[in-house]
This record gives sequence, C-alpha cells and structure tokens, in this order.
Amino acid sequence: MMASERSRHASRKAGAAKWLFITIAVLVQMTPFYLVITTAFKARTDTSSLWLPPFAHATTDNLVTALNGGHLVWALENGLLVTFASTVLTCIVGSMAAYPLARRRTRLNRLVSLLILGVLMVPPLSILVPLYTMFARLGLLNTYGGLILVLTTLQLPLAVFLFTQFMRGLPVSLEEAAAIDGAGLFITFTRIVLPSLKPVMATVTIVTATQVWNEFAMSSYITSTPEMRPLAPAAASFFATQSNNIGAAAGAALIGLVPILVVYLFLQKYFVKGALAGTGK
Repeated sequence: MMASERSRHASRKAGAAKWLFITIAVLVQMTPFYLVITTAFKARTDTSSLWLPPFAHATTDNLVTALNGGHLVWALENGLLVTFASTVLTCIVGSMAAYPLARRRTRLNRLVSLLILGVLMVPPLSILVPLYTMFARLGLLNTYGGLILVLTTLQLPLAVFLFTQFMRGLPVSLEEAAAIDGAGLFITFTRIVLPSLKPVMATVTIVTATQVWNEFAMSSYITSTPEMRPLAPAAASFFATQSNNIGAAAGAALIGLVPILVVYLFLQKYFVKGALAGTGK
C-alpha cells in the first residue's frame, strides 16, 4: 500500500513538473509575439515600457506606415509570388528526386543521399560571393527568376531528405501491381506514389514556405530595389543608422505573420505525421 501511494505521489509530481515545463516553454515562445503586438499598436511618441499594452491609446498608424512608407504592399506581392513558386518547385523537384533514392538502394544512391545530408550542413552565406558573381554575369540579379532559383535550391536538400524517409515507409506492392499492368515509371509515380505523400508534402510545404517567406540574407543581396524586395528586406528598411521606426517594423512583422499562419492552420493536421516520417526506422 505504501509503495502504491509513493508511486501515485511520484506520478503526480512528474505530471506537475511536465506541465510546468510546458507552460514555461509556451510563455517563452509567445513572448516575442506579445511584444510585437504591443509595439505595433503603440504610437511612436509612446515611451512606455514595451511590456505594457497601449490600452486606450492604441493606434493603427504603424500598420499604415508599414504598408505605405515601407512599400509593404509590393513586398507582400513579391513575397507571395516567390514563396508560392519556390514551394511548388521544391515539392515537385524534391519528391521526384527522392523517389529513386528511396526505391533503388544502390551505392550511388547512398552516396547521393550522403551528399545531400552534407549540403544541409553548409551555411548558405558561404556561397554568397560566387553566387552573386555568377548571377551578375547571367543577368539574374534583381529578378524574380534569380530569387526563386536560389531559394528553391536552398530548400531542396531538406525536402529531398524528408521525402526519401517517408517513401521508404510506403509499401511497394501497389507500384509492383502498376508495373505489371504496364504503367511506366512516371505514371506509377504520379498516380500511385504522389497521392500517398500528403503528410510529408504538407510538412515540406510549411517548412519551405516559412523559410522562404522569412528569408533575409539572400533576398537582400539579390534584390536591390523596393519594387522587387520581399517582406524581410522591406521590413528591415525601418532600421537605419540614424533612426529606427520600431513600431512600423513591428507592424510589418505582424502583417507578414498572417499568410504563414493561415497556411499552417490549413495544413497542421498533416504536419506532425510528415515531420516524424522515418523516425521509427
């Protein structure tokens, strides 16, 4: 009886510690969002603490300044175009590249998989100088094509890895049956394999869209005019050497949060399943 009581007491303590840890983690994660919201709706002349909400003095001036002064409408249009194109290309090319890596366990494919994992460890900024030089010679600077090409390439290694891990867990019986019926490789992939990739496709979509939407360094170097800049470089324009408009920058960040939040809410039921693909192997 005493051992059972001690076990229940230890279980209650472990449960309380778990919920305490979760609560602290949630508070830490939500703190930046709280500060962005309070800052975005404060007047520029408001010198009160960032932790205090604006209460009755809330204003939308920062949002208006972000949309007009920071060319945020252009930035949103550019960001949506680049993010959509990069995400679609990443999903298509990544899934097609992963299919032979998952189904054909040759030495060459194992070497290619290792190289892809190695590319994930390379910092993107380490290739900035040769990349900029090459794009300048090809005339791809300050163009949608150049930006989409770079951001898609940066997202492909992780996408190929996730697709490969997920496909290895899919049964091959349907593909073998399709091959017996005379279906070619492309038909088998598009009609049999691709419909089974919804969970990992959602994961790759969310991860890629988030990374591309928030990307700053490459976008800043490849695009040089306000008409071409996506969201992150446009929001950075509110920070200058002489003066900063923190409220407008917070307003831009708040506006930029909405599209990614909408995408995540629609795809969240697939996200965890796809993210954990292959972890049990």
